[in-house]
Amino acid sequence: MKNHRKSTDFVVVTGLSGSGKTVVSRFLEDMGYYCVDNLPAKLIPELVDLWLRKKVEIERMALVVDIREPHFLTEFPEIVKKLKVQPFLIFLEATDEALVKRFSESRRPHPLAKNKSVLSGVRLERKKLAAIKDMADEVIDTTGLTISQLKEQVLERVLRPKQRRLQVYVVSFGYKHGLPLDSDLVFDTRFLPNPYYLDSLRRLDGRSRKVRDFVLTSEETRVFLDKLFGFVDHLLPGFIKEGKSTLNIAVGCTGGRHRSVVIAEALKNHLRSKKLAVKIIHRDIYK
Repeated sequence: MKNHRKSTDFVVVTGLSGSGKTVVSRFLEDMGYYCVDNLPAKLIPELVDLWLRKKVEIERMALVVDIREPHFLTEFPEIVKKLKVQPFLIFLEATDEALVKRFSESRRPHPLAKNKSVLSGVRLERKKLAAIKDMADEVIDTTGLTISQLKEQVLERVLRPKQRRLQVYVVSFGYKHGLPLDSDLVFDTRFLPNPYYLDSLRRLDGRSRKVRDFVLTSEETRVFLDKLFGFVDHLLPGFIKEGKSTLNIAVGCTGGRHRSVVIAEALKNHLRSKKLAVKIIHRDIYK
């Protein structure tokens, strides 16, 4: 694959069932891509050849391919290697809990769970797609993302390739809701003073000044932030030198509403003071 040129004019969207591929496809279509859903893998080379030879009036193309296609797992990896233009591959995923909930709400059957539970289908698909995930240029965990947040991530990671500087995503989360799957670095704040146990602070979240002051005035927090900032500052030059385009930093507490939000906001402010591009997502703040 390294011998062929890669182009964000040719995007392939794949990933777990229920992870948001339809949302991404519609967004790409709005951005001027010609989108084809569930194209058989063996037909991809023919479509690419027509596109390159200008036999079809398509400037930018996006394909959604996944496990619905019977020969996807066996044919897709080899076919992609032989294409004249290497696609920019986006892999979407989410936690088991999130995917089961989405299938339950939509009342649609999982493609691999016709005679089994949805959870068993999700786990089987995750296992089967592990090799495809390893091929991806961008892996996006859609757990807890709104449609607008998912579109923003696609915009930042795929449609703005000229932005060569490192894009940092800081995500606050609750451990009881599961780890963000695409995390590069994870920091645990559950040892810090917990506002949840104060009646006056319990219903507030980490964006509240009262909660922020409670957490940040602790000596434990001050020491932790000093070491956290120093550690992240030490790692960043290495990530940049490696050519990494995105860095996902997850900050967790028990529920994802108080301590993790405060620390994530503090880390965001610190990184922005270093002139870095930083986006912040509070994944579990409303749970």
